[in-house]
Amino acid sequence: MTLFNGLSAFSITPTDAAGRVDTAILARLLKRILRAGANSIGLLGSTGCYAFLSRDERRRAVEAAMESVGGRIPVIVGVGALRTDEAEALARDAKAAGADGLLLAPMSYTPLTEEEVFQHMSAVAEAGGLPLCIYNNPGTTRFIFSDSLIARLAKVAGIAAIKMPLPADGDFRAELARLRAVTPAGFSIGYSGDWGAAQSLLSGGDAWYSVAAGLLPAEALALTRAAVAGDREEAERLDQAFQPLWSLFKEFGSFRVMYAIADIVGLCRVVPPRPILPLCPVDILRVEAALESLEIEPMGRAADT
Repeated sequence: MTLFNGLSAFSITPTDAAGRVDTAILARLLKRILRAGANSIGLLGSTGCYAFLSRDERRRAVEAAMESVGGRIPVIVGVGALRTDEAEALARDAKAAGADGLLLAPMSYTPLTEEEVFQHMSAVAEAGGLPLCIYNNPGTTRFIFSDSLIARLAKVAGIAAIKMPLPADGDFRAELARLRAVTPAGFSIGYSGDWGAAQSLLSGGDAWYSVAAGLLPAEALALTRAAVAGDREEAERLDQAFQPLWSLFKEFGSFRVMYAIADIVGLCRVVPPRPILPLCPVDILRVEAALESLEIEPMGRAADT
């Protein structure tokens, strides 16, 4: 199984109000993913608030991750930044710390052209010298990768995978067939958007880049294994149990919900970086109810960090 296959669990990155990473809590969260048996860890993805952190704090997070779980589970590090030279530096930092792979979204304040994205990603792949996964996330970047751009990038040395959003028409099989026809053999095509995980894997997707798995790795892994094995009945049964949580992800954004989950299950009490606000008490009760459908009981609020 390659680096970009199976369940990739994306952790939150706990910080204080000043944006300083709590490396002890981060290590605890990552060790929990390791023990559950996920295929990889996604560090400093969107759930990991990479866009809110300084280069120094991102470096500290990667170093803490590699010290705690490095060599026992692959770690894929998000290196997105507004400037190409900044993203290149982040990629070099990740490699120096011992990361196994990179994840790169085309962040920009000014809308980017396809040629700009191609050159940006090619430069970062070369600078990092690690297998790189394209992060196709139009919900945050407002950039949509065309099939022709994906095909072109898939031929660049070092670019080995793409993390796709859910297809608008829900037809995973058609999209996978279309993309595999224009990309090299072995190029990994996986999906984010947790509510589409079961169908994406049942349809032959290579990876599930999962937000929920960052804090609920055992539950997400059970769904992954059923779907990869082609056990549709079991995968859809497990997916059904996740539905209340998926509904909250759609309503509030998974980022906010994950911070509430961390507190509810007793892992840590941290808040999202401002200007993102935590969920209100009434909505936190809804998160608790969604977890109960997964047979996860609240453990009492985590101690203040």
